[in-house]
Amino acid sequence: MCGITGIFAFNLVGKFNLVNIAAATKALHTRGPDNQDIYHDAFVGLGHRRLSVIDTSVAAHQPMWDETQRYAIVFNGEIFNFQELKKELEGRGVTSFFSHSDTEILLKLFILDKEKCLNKLNGFFAFCIYDKQNQSFFVARDRYGEKPMLYLFDDDKFIFGSEMKSILTYGIEKELDYTSLHTYLQLNYIPAPRTIFKNVKKLLPGHFLKVESRKIEIEKYYSITDPPNNQHPPITNYQDAKEKFKQLLEASVQRRLTADVPLGSFLSGGIDSSVVTGLAAKHKPDLHTFSIGFNDEKFFDETNYARLVANHFKTEHTVFSLTNNDLFEHVHSILDYLDEPFADSSAINVYILSKETRKHATVALSGDGADELLAGYNKHAAFYKTIHAGAKENFVSAMHPFWKLMPKSRNGFVSNKLRQLERFAEGTNLSSQKRYWRWAGFAKEVEAFKLFSEQSKNNFDKQEYELFKSDLLKLIPEKESIRDILLTDFNLVLPNDMLMKVDLMSMANGLEVRSPFLDYQLVDFVFSLPDEFKINSEIRKRIIQDSFKDFLPAKLYNRPKKGFEVPMLKWLRRDMKAMIKDDLLSEKFIREQNIFDYKSIRKLKRKLFSFSPGDIHARVWALVVFQWWWKKYVNNS
Repeated sequence: MCGITGIFAFNLVGKFNLVNIAAATKALHTRGPDNQDIYHDAFVGLGHRRLSVIDTSVAAHQPMWDETQRYAIVFNGEIFNFQELKKELEGRGVTSFFSHSDTEILLKLFILDKEKCLNKLNGFFAFCIYDKQNQSFFVARDRYGEKPMLYLFDDDKFIFGSEMKSILTYGIEKELDYTSLHTYLQLNYIPAPRTIFKNVKKLLPGHFLKVESRKIEIEKYYSITDPPNNQHPPITNYQDAKEKFKQLLEASVQRRLTADVPLGSFLSGGIDSSVVTGLAAKHKPDLHTFSIGFNDEKFFDETNYARLVANHFKTEHTVFSLTNNDLFEHVHSILDYLDEPFADSSAINVYILSKETRKHATVALSGDGADELLAGYNKHAAFYKTIHAGAKENFVSAMHPFWKLMPKSRNGFVSNKLRQLERFAEGTNLSSQKRYWRWAGFAKEVEAFKLFSEQSKNNFDKQEYELFKSDLLKLIPEKESIRDILLTDFNLVLPNDMLMKVDLMSMANGLEVRSPFLDYQLVDFVFSLPDEFKINSEIRKRIIQDSFKDFLPAKLYNRPKKGFEVPMLKWLRRDMKAMIKDDLLSEKFIREQNIFDYKSIRKLKRKLFSFSPGDIHARVWALVVFQWWWKKYVNNS
C-alpha cells in the first residue's frame, strides 16, 4: 500500500511541470511513511511513497525498473497471488528475480502479457508502468476501486496521482464542476469518473488507460456481468452454495494474511467482521483485533458484541472507547486531510480506528463490501419489500402524508423508525431508477438545486447532469431485481463512498486495510447466485448468516443492524455550532463566496436545530465539508 504520482510532458509547456514531481510525491507522505523516491528524465517523472508490507528491503523500493532498464513501475496495492504468478513466470522462462516483492512479479508479468495480465491479478491495485523505449504510460485500477487513481490530460501533459492533493501540487487550473457539486449535495460524495474539478478525472474501477503519442485511450478489462469473468456454473442448490461460499471466503481470508509486518483485524461485532476475524484466527492464532465504541452514545455502541466475538475466537482484543469530545478533537485533522469534498460522516470513526490500530499493526482485515455483495443494508430490505409488495407495504406507502408530519431523527429508535417509514413510502411511489437515486442520497434533486446561488445555477448544465446520472443508473431496468440494485451499488456506492472512505482514512494514518469480501472469485460466484440466497422477507445477507451459524456466537443473530455511524446530530448542534453559524455557513461568507443561496442555507440551519431534523445533519455536514475544502484549496489559491 503506497502513494504514487507521475507526469508525462508532451511539450516544453508541459515540461515546466516536471519540477513539481518531488512536491507531488511528498504530498502523499501519510500513504507511505517508510520511503520516498522519484525518477525523472527529460519529459517523464514518477514518484512513490512506500508503506512497506511485503519484502520490506531496499530491493523492493520504487520506482522499480526491470533488468533491461526499459520498464519502470510505481505501484499502490497488494497482489495476493503473487507467489503463484511467480511460479507461472518461472515456467515461462523467467528465472532471475532481484526481490521478494509482488511489485517485481507484476512488472515482469506485464512485460510478458501487457494488459492481459490484469485478469490474472488477485488483489487491489493502482499502478503506472512507463515504457521508456516506446515513450508510453500504462495505468490501471483494480476491479472494484479499492485503490484510487486520479488523472489530468490536456494538450501539454498527462498527470496522475493517488490523491487530489498530489495533482494540485502541479499548479493545475481549479474550475469547479457544477455537475459534480450538484451530485455531491445529494449523495455526499462524487462518483467516478468525475471529480470536483472539471479537468481532473478518476479512472473507473476495472479500467486501464494508455498514454502514447500525446493520445489517451481508456478501456474496460473487467465487469461482473461479463460471462468470461464468471467461471462459476450457476448453483441452484442452497446447501451447495453455502459450502462453496465458505470455501471461497476462507481462501480469500487466507490470501490476505500474507505480510512481513504486524497484521490484525477490525472487529465491529457485526456478522461480516466477525466471520473475517474467525476465519483469520483459524490460520493466525495470535491475531489482534480492534474495535471502536461510544461512551456517550449507547445507541451506537456495539463493543459488547465485539468483545463476545473476540473471546469466542481467543483474539488479543483492543477497544478504543470514544466520547463526543474525542470526535470533535479529530475533526480538524480529518477535514484538513480531505482534498476533495467527501461527507460520509462515518469517515470520522474509520479515521480514529485506523489511527489507533496503526499503533499496533500495519495491516488490518475488514468486512467492507459484504453489504453491497450480499444485500445487507436497510435499503436492500426496502427494495425487496417494494418488489414483493403486499398489504403491509401498500399501507405504509399510502400513509406517506402522515409520516411526513411526524418528528424524525436518526438519534433515537422511534424517531429513526419514522424517518425510515417516510423514506420508504416516498420511494415506493417513484420509478425504479428514481427510487434508487432517492434512497441512495440525503437530498432530492430539487433540494440540492435550491442551494445554488444564481451564479451557480447559470454554471450548471442540466443536460450534462442528466446524462451523468443516467449512466450511473443504467443497470437498473424498469422493473428492478435485487441483483440490479447490488450491481449498481458495486458501481456507485462501493467504490465512491465505502472504499473511498476506508482508503482515505486508513492511508491518512499509514494503515493498509484488506477486504476479503472483495476477492474477485468470491464476488463473481455470489453474483451468479439467485437473489433469494441473499435476501428474503425475514433475513438479509442470508447466505453468510446461514453458512456460519455454527461458527459464530449465537448472540450475534437476531439483533438490529446499526452500521458504523457517528452521533453527528448532537455534535453539529453543540460542538460545531459556532463554526456553522459564525464561519462556514455564516451569511457574510456565503454571500461573498457566491456559490450557495443564503436563504436556502438559513432554512437548513433552522431545521438542524428544530424538533424534527430528519436527515438534515447529513446535508449540513456535506456543506461544512465543502466549505472547509473550498477555503483551503480554492479560496486561498
